[in-house]
Amino acid sequence: MPYIPHSDADRAAMLKAIGVERIEDLFSDIPAKARYAEFRLPEPLSEAEVLDYLGALAQLNADLNSFICFLGAGAYRHFIPSVVDHIVSRSEFYTAYTPYQPEISQGTLQAIFEYQSLICALTGMEVANASHYDGATAVAEAVVMAYNVQRKKRTKVVMSPYVHPEYRATARTYVQGLGIQIVGDEHRQDTAALLDMVDEETACLVTQTPNFLGEVEDLDGIADRVHAKGALWVVVADPIALGLFKAPGDYGADIVVGEGQPLGNPINFGGPYLGFFATRERFVHKMAGRLVGETVDAEGKRGFVLTLSAREQHIRRERATSNICSNEALNALAAAVFLSALGKCGLRRMAELCYHKAHYAAQVISKIRGFKVATKKPFFKEFVVQCPMPVADLNDALLEYGIIGGYDLAGDYPDLDKHMLLCVTERNSREEIDYLAESLREVAQ
Repeated sequence: MPYIPHSDADRAAMLKAIGVERIEDLFSDIPAKARYAEFRLPEPLSEAEVLDYLGALAQLNADLNSFICFLGAGAYRHFIPSVVDHIVSRSEFYTAYTPYQPEISQGTLQAIFEYQSLICALTGMEVANASHYDGATAVAEAVVMAYNVQRKKRTKVVMSPYVHPEYRATARTYVQGLGIQIVGDEHRQDTAALLDMVDEETACLVTQTPNFLGEVEDLDGIADRVHAKGALWVVVADPIALGLFKAPGDYGADIVVGEGQPLGNPINFGGPYLGFFATRERFVHKMAGRLVGETVDAEGKRGFVLTLSAREQHIRRERATSNICSNEALNALAAAVFLSALGKCGLRRMAELCYHKAHYAAQVISKIRGFKVATKKPFFKEFVVQCPMPVADLNDALLEYGIIGGYDLAGDYPDLDKHMLLCVTERNSREEIDYLAESLREVAQ
């Protein structure tokens, strides 16, 4: 028998107190036609039958490990040291919630503090939080933070069309009702044109490097022009690329955000992920999310606490900096373990492998009749290939070869019809790249 906490007398007393006779009266404001929807559900099953049914459905899923993957576009397949899973699988970590009580949460708090320190070192920033839901929400929170830093007096945001399309869409959803206008990404244009749009009404400029098309742009001098107008500069970064390229903080970025999935988190059919977020210390009071600080206890011993962004921030309603109240702590822990295991040299080596393997792939594919590498700027691990047939058809054919092809760009950039965004990481061997080229040649014949 199920446990039902309220008796008939309890329910009658509650209904009398609020002035209604029946529980159904509580829903009287809902139109009758929408009040009681009919659900066409199958007959009930026993627990054993449900498990058998779900197991059969699971068997229909393809084993992704049996495919060679060249798909990126924001979610990436990188090597994850086995120590990452061993650490995050410990029960004291994967059962923990947000550590409001530092006296019993020192392990989780220290792990978050170490994560923040690593993100600061990676981005060249002074403070980092831990963390946001994903890269898209981190970008949206950066826009809102810039708006708050400007005391809500600047309502224009200039955003590059080469920021991840899902990040741009999420930012637009976030700012509905705030009076913020996002411009610049309506059509494809270069950074110089975006800078011309930055004026005294602009809260921030948002760019991405490497951008969604994989290109690494020359960002020197942007900070001076943006700051001359009193605006902030938000840089969306690939954390693996930061192992090889200059940190955004070194060339004047004010806020650095991105997707932390490549840092020790498997793709997992789409999540969960984490959005990393770092900024200058002078903006820390406007930063959303959790922030762990180092302190000492009454005996002078080292300890950790939630600081500045305590729980009370998130119940202050109109005065809260954000509605973010979860910090993806387990994913952040995975990122911290990943970065610690690889170290500075290991991360650089991983980035170098991505760079060289992607360029080898571009070189090989450029020699295939009917295919053309359309990327002209320097690129990191992704590049655009013009194909002789619709990308959807090409990808369907590649599946027969055991290959997950690239991302179809036509849906986000109509002028890039028959253009594929291919991704090559350190996990792709020379043999796999050659096999891709051979398969593309056969499919196009």
